[in-house]
Amino acid sequence: MTSTLCVTWTVCGLALCVSLGEARLPQAPASRPFGSEGPARSYVVLGDSTGAGIGAPYDEGIAVKTATELGRTHTVSMRNCAVSGARVRDVLEKQLPCAEAARPDIVLISAGANDVTHLTSIPSMRRRLRVIVARLKAANPRAAIVITGAPDMGSPPRIPWILRGAASLRTKMVNRMFRGEAQRLQLTFAPIAEITGPQFRRDRSLFDADRFHPNGRGYATWVRVLNEALKAAMSTRGG
Repeated sequence: MTSTLCVTWTVCGLALCVSLGEARLPQAPASRPFGSEGPARSYVVLGDSTGAGIGAPYDEGIAVKTATELGRTHTVSMRNCAVSGARVRDVLEKQLPCAEAARPDIVLISAGANDVTHLTSIPSMRRRLRVIVARLKAANPRAAIVITGAPDMGSPPRIPWILRGAASLRTKMVNRMFRGEAQRLQLTFAPIAEITGPQFRRDRSLFDADRFHPNGRGYATWVRVLNEALKAAMSTRGG
């Protein structure tokens, strides 16, 4: 079997698993307040189905849970621009105007999973991420930006076992780029795959019935990592 054929089968297999797992539900409310005391902050969530909360009730997803935590010390207006199935390209081309209009103080970019499964070119992801960050900083030079990279895409039960090794390797390659760009661009990297990946591999009950997305308990493991990252990002920007 030629290497080209192997790559083609891998791409088709992973993309099919994602297309089966990516239920496109109606968009979540565009804006929502959290907290009533402390400095006012605009918070924007960008990304894919994980940002949109697919797999759990919306209020148990990462957008609402992180906004709730931010609302403990700030008066937060959260706008969720994430869309199921999005790749980094879609964040740039379709979601970024939503964020720019809010001139956000805090941004969470939860994207990368679909780039892993569709084998998006890493150099193209890097170029697009740099444009996204440049435009966010043009909208608000003091914006605190957190990027998650991809979760461990070898962990969902929907991914056939024969493809899980390739998916995990691809996750590491993509996240190496995200981590490097976080350092270069002065962002905060939230290591979702590194910290939560082993939990998802051990405990299949963290997945939704679609066997692809996290459920409420699964997202709760992410939220702990994200809250720490958001806190760190805000501290470097003066809160």
